[in-house]
Amino acid sequence: TAWAAFILSSVVRAMLERDVFPHVRLAEGVPLALANLARYAILLVGFVVAMTFLGVDLTKVTILVSAFGVGLGFGLQTVVNNFASGLILLFERPIRVGDVVQVGDIQGEIRHSGIRASTVRTWKGADVFIPNANLVTEKVTNWTYTDRRLRIDLRIAVAAGSDPARVKELVCGSARRHPDVLPEPPPTALSIAFGDGGLTFELRVWTKRFDRSDAIRSELAEAVSAALSDAQIGHTTVGGPTPGS
Repeated sequence: TAWAAFILSSVVRAMLERDVFPHVRLAEGVPLALANLARYAILLVGFVVAMTFLGVDLTKVTILVSAFGVGLGFGLQTVVNNFASGLILLFERPIRVGDVVQVGDIQGEIRHSGIRASTVRTWKGADVFIPNANLVTEKVTNWTYTDRRLRIDLRIAVAAGSDPARVKELVCGSARRHPDVLPEPPPTALSIAFGDGGLTFELRVWTKRFDRSDAIRSELAEAVSAALSDAQIGHTTVGGPTPGS
């Protein structure tokens, strides 16, 4: 009976994930939570039925089970903590599969959210398994929680005597022509520093192509450099930090 419950729980979970949830509109993360709960419920019922078939009076072993549970809880505090944290993540959904997060010095995309740990695929191609308790108790930066828009900053230093209005026009024009730069909010260029060598501007653009943030910044630097060179404005470009860099 216990073995049949194990097989049945795996089959039910697979059917829910493959045949049921794809046709039902649910919030992201809820199908995984429901599938896991269904599996655990079937396993629990199967265990109870198996004990009943063996003739075990469950009321007589309540004290023994409670004592065993207390001892097991002390020995598996970390596992229980991660399990409870996994349930919190499944229902509260501060992070979801596909989100880009940063936990400490680890940054990447959530590829799997399990009941004990979550898998983060870093930009260098490594899979990092982060205990769920860390995702609940530590500071987590979710770059894509509300939407997948990302701001890219690019600093440009121009020679002294350059016309600031002309520089801003050329810089923003180059950004607007890039296919991956969003028209809203529009690209903006700000004067952020002034020195003996000239003015320093910062170009700020928004994009939805989170996976191409480094490539977009590189392409913008090349386009801005070409536009300023054509206008015979001396310059240097310094890329600002973006996720994934």
